[in-house]
Parts: sequence; structure tokens; C-alpha cells
Amino acid sequence: MAEKKTALPTRKERVQLESDRARAVAKFVRMSPRKLRRVVDLVRGKQGQEAITLLRFMPYAAARVVEKVLASAMANAENNKGLDTGRLVIGTAFVDGSVTLKRVQPRAQGRAYPIKKRSSHVTIEVVQK
Repeated sequence: MAEKKTALPTRKERVQLESDRARAVAKFVRMSPRKLRRVVDLVRGKQGQEAITLLRFMPYAAARVVEKVLASAMANAENNKGLDTGRLVIGTAFVDGSVTLKRVQPRAQGRAYPIKKRSSHVTIEVVQK
């Protein structure tokens, strides 16, 4: 039996698929990916305005960072793509690890313990529904 091959989208189809989405990226955020993922997981898939309201009242410092990236993605959608901000939904949202600064903490009897100061890249993509 011959299996049906799925053709890759043409350039015209790719442009059409990308026309209803906008993204924003914050690179080298000096916060661990684990802390940021906790917040991003809570807002993924929500309406744009609802997510911004939710982030405003979260007690985490990571919420301020995610709120700024989301606001930037929504502004990109409105200004660059001409999309209606009232109909935007968070489509893709993820946090990647970035560079880790290695530091040393002096301890008793001449020992030294390593300290890892982690940083992250936050990416949010909004889609018009």
C-alpha cells in the first residue's frame, strides 16, 4: 500500500500562516528558567488581555518580565501585523535557558562552593482567533 505523503506548505501558505501571529522575545533575562516557567505555564493559551490582568496580580517577580514580553507581542501584533488586540490568544510561550554565570562562595577552612547565576530567554507568540 502506498502511503500518502504530506506536502510541505508552499511559501504562499507559510506567509498566510504567519500573517495572523506575532511574537516577542526577551533575551538574557537575569532570572532562572525554572522561576519563569512557573509563570509562563499559567498564562499559556489564555486571552491576551485576561493574561495581562492575571500577571499584574501575581506575587512573583517573574510575572513582571512575562507581562512586559506579552505586552510587546501584543503591540507587535497591532502595529506590525494590523491584528485586533481584543481577539489575541497566547499561542506559543516558552522559556529557554541562557548563559550561566559561574561564581564562587568562600566557605570555612579555605573551601569554595560554586554559585550558578542563571539567565533565560522568554518567547511569547500571540495568535488571532
